[in-house]
Amino acid sequence: MALSSLSPPLTHVASTKLYLSYSTFFSFPSIQNTHPHNNNTNISPLNKKWQTNVSFFPAFFNKTKDPTPIKQELLQAIAPLDRGADATPQDQQIIDQIACRLEACNPTKEPLNSSLLNGKWELIYTTSKSILQIQRPKILRSRLNYQAINVDTLRAQNMEGGPFFNQVTADLTPLNAQKVAVKFDYFKIAGLIPIKAPGRARGELEITYLDEELRVSRGDLGNLFILKMVDPSYKVPT
Repeated sequence: MALSSLSPPLTHVASTKLYLSYSTFFSFPSIQNTHPHNNNTNISPLNKKWQTNVSFFPAFFNKTKDPTPIKQELLQAIAPLDRGADATPQDQQIIDQIACRLEACNPTKEPLNSSLLNGKWELIYTTSKSILQIQRPKILRSRLNYQAINVDTLRAQNMEGGPFFNQVTADLTPLNAQKVAVKFDYFKIAGLIPIKAPGRARGELEITYLDEELRVSRGDLGNLFILKMVDPSYKVPT
């Protein structure tokens, strides 16, 4: 669930910010769509490098079904972008193009029926500004974001690393074999203080690529989430 994330400390106002940050991991309606559309003609060094290497032909022209080289290309492209915080609009377009090619080679056609989805995933790239917390000084941004999913219990959990260690859990309702509706139930401030989530804390998430190592998800507002598996045995609290 590619996938909304985690954030700030709490008072009444801060709890709203926490909701917004968590909700974008599932792209809830309260978050602006950050899908890149920008006419800026400035090209970053990363773009210059990747413009010569990225194929923009439709995926059906690619005769191979092996996703491995595309995965390597994607991981190499996002490596210098600080999980997306340093990505320009042009960088975001390039990443989206590579992700589309990878999605066309998805080996798991029904991810919600696959045990590969189970476990704890680390977010390694997103277009969500709320998750990236780019409005904050770097010292106050979460250093790590995780999302755990258990398909057998239809439960999900978002967790952020320091400095705040906030968490949230959610119930999942399958809409088809790739997409779920998400309803948050409880936030945990600093991982300790439970707060009931508001009724509007809902969204949808589509899993567009899944294998043993990598997951690509898209939210209902167009945000892209790329995650790597870190603990397949992790169980979400019920």
